[in-house]
Amino acid sequence: MSNKLVMETIRLEFQPKIKAKILELLSSFSSDELKIVQEDTDYDENKKKLDLSLAKIKNGTAECCSLDELDEFLEKTISEYEN
Repeated sequence: MSNKLVMETIRLEFQPKIKAKILELLSSFSSDELKIVQEDTDYDENKKKLDLSLAKIKNGTAECCSLDELDEFLEKTISEYEN
Protein backbone atom coordinates (compact mmCIF):
# COMPACT_ATOMS: atom_id res chain seq x y z
CA MET A 1 0.00 0.00 0.00
CA SER A 2 1.35 3.43 -0.95
CA ASN A 3 1.80 6.23 1.58
CA LYS A 4 1.70 8.90 -1.11
CA LEU A 5 -0.61 11.75 -0.20
CA VAL A 6 -3.24 13.01 -2.60
CA MET A 7 -2.51 16.51 -3.87
CA GLU A 8 -5.11 19.04 -4.97
CA THR A 9 -4.69 21.76 -7.56
CA ILE A 10 -6.15 25.26 -7.57
CA ARG A 11 -5.74 28.09 -10.03
CA LEU A 12 -5.03 31.55 -8.63
CA GLU A 13 -5.37 34.88 -10.37
CA PHE A 14 -3.73 37.84 -8.70
CA GLN A 15 -2.32 41.29 -9.33
CA PRO A 16 1.39 41.16 -10.26
CA LYS A 17 2.26 43.45 -7.36
CA ILE A 18 1.37 40.78 -4.79
CA LYS A 19 3.26 37.90 -6.46
CA ALA A 20 6.28 38.26 -4.16
CA LYS A 21 4.05 38.09 -1.06
CA ILE A 22 2.26 35.01 -2.34
CA LEU A 23 5.52 33.24 -3.17
CA GLU A 24 6.94 34.16 0.23
CA LEU A 25 3.93 32.61 1.96
CA LEU A 26 4.05 29.50 -0.22
CA SER A 27 7.77 29.03 0.37
CA SER A 28 7.03 28.33 4.04
CA PHE A 29 5.60 24.93 3.05
CA SER A 30 7.73 21.86 2.37
CA SER A 31 7.92 20.28 -1.10
CA ASP A 32 5.90 17.35 0.29
CA GLU A 33 3.10 19.76 1.20
CA LEU A 34 3.13 22.09 -1.80
CA LYS A 35 4.34 22.02 -5.38
CA ILE A 36 4.11 25.12 -7.56
CA VAL A 37 3.04 24.17 -11.09
CA GLN A 38 3.57 26.67 -13.88
CA GLU A 39 0.39 27.72 -15.66
CA ASP A 40 -0.17 26.49 -19.19
CA THR A 41 0.00 29.65 -21.32
CA ASP A 42 -2.58 28.15 -23.70
CA TYR A 43 -4.98 27.15 -20.90
CA ASP A 44 -7.80 29.53 -21.79
CA GLU A 45 -7.57 28.76 -25.52
CA ASN A 46 -7.48 25.01 -24.89
CA LYS A 47 -10.40 25.26 -22.47
CA LYS A 48 -12.52 27.06 -25.09
CA LYS A 49 -11.72 24.39 -27.72
CA LEU A 50 -12.56 21.59 -25.32
CA ASP A 51 -15.77 23.29 -24.20
CA LEU A 52 -16.84 23.62 -27.86
CA SER A 53 -16.04 19.95 -28.51
CA LEU A 54 -17.98 18.89 -25.43
CA ALA A 55 -20.97 21.00 -26.49
CA LYS A 56 -20.96 19.28 -29.92
CA ILE A 57 -20.86 15.87 -28.26
CA LYS A 58 -23.73 16.78 -25.96
CA ASN A 59 -25.93 18.23 -28.72
CA GLY A 60 -25.20 15.41 -31.16
CA THR A 61 -23.38 17.44 -33.82
CA ALA A 62 -19.90 16.01 -33.19
CA GLU A 63 -18.37 13.97 -36.00
CA CYS A 64 -17.56 10.50 -34.72
CA CYS A 65 -16.17 7.31 -36.19
CA SER A 66 -15.93 3.70 -35.11
CA LEU A 67 -12.67 2.12 -33.99
CA ASP A 68 -12.59 0.20 -37.28
CA GLU A 69 -12.97 3.43 -39.26
CA LEU A 70 -10.23 5.06 -37.20
CA ASP A 71 -7.94 2.09 -37.71
CA GLU A 72 -8.54 2.18 -41.47
CA PHE A 73 -7.85 5.93 -41.59
CA LEU A 74 -4.63 5.56 -39.57
CA GLU A 75 -3.40 2.64 -41.69
CA LYS A 76 -4.03 4.65 -44.86
CA THR A 77 -2.26 7.73 -43.44
CA ILE A 78 0.72 5.72 -42.21
CA SER A 79 1.10 3.92 -45.53
CA GLU A 80 1.18 7.26 -47.37
CA TYR A 81 4.21 8.34 -45.33
CA GLU A 82 6.06 5.02 -45.36
CA ASN A 83 7.13 5.35 -49.01
